[in-house]
Amino acid sequence: MKQFFKTFFASLLALIIFSLIGIVLLVSIAAGFSNEEQKVTATNSVLVIDIAENFEEQTKSDPFSEIMRQKNGKSPSLTQLIGLIQHAKKDTAIKGIYIKCGQNPNGYASSEEIRTALLDFRNSNKFIIAYGETISQKGYWIANVANQIYTHPQGGLEFAGFSYESLFLKGLLDKLEIKPQVFYAGKFKSATEPFRYAQMSDANKLQTSVWLNALYTSFIQSVADTRGIEVATLKAMANEGKIQSANDALQNNLVDGLLYDDQVKKLIAKKIRVTKSEDISFVTINDYSATVALRGSGSGKIAIIYADGDIEMGKGSNDAIASDDYRTLLQEIKNDKSIDAVVLRVNSPGGSALASDIIWREIELLKKEKPVVVSMGNYAASGGYYIACGADSILADANTITGSIGVFSVIPNIEGFMKNKLGITFDRVKTGQYADLPSATRTMNATEQRFMQSGVDSVYHTFTSRVAKGRKKTIEYIDSIAQGRVWIGADAVKVGLVDKIGNLNDALATAARMAKLKGYSTKSYPESKSFIEELISGYEDNIKTKAIKEEIGEAQWQVLQQVKKVKQIMGQTQARLPIFEVNHP
Repeated sequence: MKQFFKTFFASLLALIIFSLIGIVLLVSIAAGFSNEEQKVTATNSVLVIDIAENFEEQTKSDPFSEIMRQKNGKSPSLTQLIGLIQHAKKDTAIKGIYIKCGQNPNGYASSEEIRTALLDFRNSNKFIIAYGETISQKGYWIANVANQIYTHPQGGLEFAGFSYESLFLKGLLDKLEIKPQVFYAGKFKSATEPFRYAQMSDANKLQTSVWLNALYTSFIQSVADTRGIEVATLKAMANEGKIQSANDALQNNLVDGLLYDDQVKKLIAKKIRVTKSEDISFVTINDYSATVALRGSGSGKIAIIYADGDIEMGKGSNDAIASDDYRTLLQEIKNDKSIDAVVLRVNSPGGSALASDIIWREIELLKKEKPVVVSMGNYAASGGYYIACGADSILADANTITGSIGVFSVIPNIEGFMKNKLGITFDRVKTGQYADLPSATRTMNATEQRFMQSGVDSVYHTFTSRVAKGRKKTIEYIDSIAQGRVWIGADAVKVGLVDKIGNLNDALATAARMAKLKGYSTKSYPESKSFIEELISGYEDNIKTKAIKEEIGEAQWQVLQQVKKVKQIMGQTQARLPIFEVNHP
């Protein structure tokens, strides 16, 4: 026993010492990064934008990459990317932009914002060249702004139209003898259809067809405008399957040439008048962000609050809009006299209806003190629209997915599965008839089902009332355009859910005008964590996530995330878009 304690305390002491050394090293590393001199862009540089990178709403730091010196660990946000493109337009050191345009994980609205900024850059008479070994349609959505687009001789361009798929679980649940007890309000509210049907309802197919065709029309028009090809001709190319190879894309004027990577670089070298392609100063957007300080000017101050992710109750992670966190944040901003106006940037498919109402209330209180303008990103739907509807003004991109004003609740009944498949049964004692409501281990009776549906209907009425008040419409009118129906931004303006089409910069200008500011600076919330905070808080999740992804693969990882979302929604009244969906743009 004595030897055991000696070994134990020796190991404990060693652990403490190594931990202290680790902390000292981390502090030293962080200090080293903070003391680095600001980089300067070399003259005659070409800015590289790889649109395979997902440009988030807020700047994301990757401390592990910074430690390994693999790259500048801070990826610019979408807003910063737009600002950097605008800065590059006037930067004499930047001679042009090279777009890597293979894949594009960014949303439809984000892609359009990037595309608009690049079109403006092109007006400076600086060149834009785009290249991808294979170019996806979403990649082409941005790439078609380029002066020249090239693809690999053995690569190609996807050009077949858009499609949308939903995954349905009813058949699986039937086989497992699991009976989902579903309650919903809104005939277009399709989030529960995977549990109820084996295919899309007619109403869901109608609304999906409308918004998907609207997005496709926007894409086709963007190609027609930049490539000088008739819309009807472009649609015929897709419908007839004419683009099957790189050569097909060239023959139909969708690309300007079939080149290898080294040939593209030689072409760029010639444009900036250097002898060898090795002499080109390529500057990645990450590195360029380290050389440019994007600041506003003026005595005014506008807070940009990013509401990005699923809406959840309580305290959440960096990827969630948590009711406790945002209630505290909104109260702090309301009481901060140095802030003159607020722009709420919403990029959310929704989530908890109760959490949405908690945040809505805080926005109502906030706008009594200062103007509140909403800027919608890729999604501001269901709960995402709930938290936006009370703002003084709402702006959205033409391709924003919004609306979906409807709610639902799902209570699974696993009694048959547990008994018939696993041999597990349940029994209970209770002091009241409804003491165990809702229960996942028995079937609800008609009265209990009526209670549940009544609760969902009540939340729906509250939701539509909030929208009617915020948009200054009657509840009857809002109900006629609600019912869970999804709208894209351009159509949302027509029905009165959005005030006008515009991006984040337009929303800032609107907020400044409402607050009567001649000039302003901005501050982003929630505030970014320090290097050490990011490193410590993200270490465990980063290691765990990478290990699981490597073991099961990316596709299975995405399925796992969807299953986790299903678990989260069970038993809670939800205002959110469908979970199981696959887009093929």
